[in-house]
Amino acid sequence: MSTHTLIVNESDEADMRVDVFVTRALPDVIPSRMFVKRLFDEGRLLVNGKVVKQHYKVHVGDEVVLDVRVEDYPDERIKPENVPLDIVYEDECMIALNKAVGVAVHPAAGHYGGTLVNALVHHFGSLSDMNGAKRPGIVHRLDKETSGILLVAKNNMAHARLAKQFEAHTIEKKYVALVEGEVQFDEGVVEAPIGEHPRYHDLRCIAREGEGRPATTYYNVAKRHKGCTAVALFPTTGRTHQLRLHMRHLRHAILGDEKYGNKGNFSRLALHAQSIFFEHPLSKEPMEISVPLPSEFLPYF
Repeated sequence: MSTHTLIVNESDEADMRVDVFVTRALPDVIPSRMFVKRLFDEGRLLVNGKVVKQHYKVHVGDEVVLDVRVEDYPDERIKPENVPLDIVYEDECMIALNKAVGVAVHPAAGHYGGTLVNALVHHFGSLSDMNGAKRPGIVHRLDKETSGILLVAKNNMAHARLAKQFEAHTIEKKYVALVEGEVQFDEGVVEAPIGEHPRYHDLRCIAREGEGRPATTYYNVAKRHKGCTAVALFPTTGRTHQLRLHMRHLRHAILGDEKYGNKGNFSRLALHAQSIFFEHPLSKEPMEISVPLPSEFLPYF
């Protein structure tokens, strides 16, 4: 399930039908106005906390909330694709792989091919289905622009046990990144809540005190360079865009970040999930799985 909150905050959007407004505001989520009609019919589109008619015209300041579910999209659009996978560990109940940069984890409206899920469907006959047919095996995710370690569950038992560890924040993840400027302190912690962006559905923002969801990131400096710093990042929560927002909050945005920094100062988003420590879902033994640094990172670490 995905909840999207939109605020009508420009005068040229006033008096626009709400179905037209959300279709234009969320082009990657809402494929058509007929799709919006289903949300209306099922009471999953609210304006200022209330159900409205599809022809309701929005006003500046209106809060529009949509509850969009993976089941809303047609399953037949997900096709198996023979895309190579960099598998670093596999057993009878789980897989760990090194996700390439630029690969989305799962399909979304308007983007049904070329994802990790398309490759998983091709390479594995059976995976967990706890997250629905659109996300087989997917327990957690990485941003499309982020590379690195990702766990996949082969069955629902493994999925449930891994998911509980993520929910309890007992899984330890290490990321490496290159950030703008020279970070002053050798280590530190960022504690700043993260909330929905008031205007753009695909962005998040640092929320005001008492709002948003708590988020905590620890960091260590690996090496300083002129104009940038190599750092290790240890999130204890898993909010969307957490590391990208927290480093910008420190005024050290991650290099190559087109959403929160400067896309042009590195060849890609300079963020890589290097290792993960967790309890194996079947044996319950502690496990740590690591993947190598991308070649473009090596000169900085």
